[in-house]
Amino acid sequence: MVLIRIIEAVLFGGRYLLVPIYLAMIVLLGMLSVYFIGELAHAVPSLREMTENDLVVLTLSLVDLSLSANLVVLVILSGYENFVRQVVFTAQDPRPEWMGKIDFAGLKLKLLGSMTVIGAVHLLRSFLEIGQEADRDLFWQIVVVLVFAVLSVLLAVCDKLSPGHE
Repeated sequence: MVLIRIIEAVLFGGRYLLVPIYLAMIVLLGMLSVYFIGELAHAVPSLREMTENDLVVLTLSLVDLSLSANLVVLVILSGYENFVRQVVFTAQDPRPEWMGKIDFAGLKLKLLGSMTVIGAVHLLRSFLEIGQEADRDLFWQIVVVLVFAVLSVLLAVCDKLSPGHE
């Protein structure tokens, strides 16, 4: 019985091994922010020479980076709350409304949905730069977006049909 308690304590405590991963993801979030600002700063001086298509491609690139950063924040906060420990907030630092409401199933759906949207934005950018993209690359981008979309729908349906779903 004591051995079982020790094993359970080690297994339960093992969740804290996720903390360095979440902290490293904050570094990733910083890298995305620096890259975003760099891209924007690089584009501003050449704004007058940009075509409308160039501006739309820049916008899609920045939106893509923004969506990726949002995805990282979602994974950090909801992953920590779901797998490590619940975060306690004070009245001065109120909890974001969505925190505590996203369980593992919801997190999977949001991740797949975000990846689908990021892939779709990238695909749209590729279509705007159609002369620079190979047909084979466009085909695989379409396949990836469709696979993510189908997986998202299937996962949502499975979660809806699973016992205990409200």
